[in-house]
Amino acid sequence: MIWEYAKINRLIIVSKDVDTHDLSLIFGNPPKVIWLRLGNCSTKQVEKVLRSHYEAIQWVYSQGELSLLTLFEIDA
Repeated sequence: MIWEYAKINRLIIVSKDVDTHDLSLIFGNPPKVIWLRLGNCSTKQVEKVLRSHYEAIQWVYSQGELSLLTLFEIDA
């Protein structure tokens, strides 16, 4: 249901779920998928990662053929 709604409305699905990643590989886009490889984390940490990768997200959204962006945070 979420997949179809995002597809119809040209939305990006943001998920930590590997199943969403797999759907993106099988079906392509639309919708586009941002797969978060963060493990257990707070909403604040998810927000931080999404905000710090804003330009990459914007670029992927503008590229017709791209379906998936994988984001992760490396602790220094």
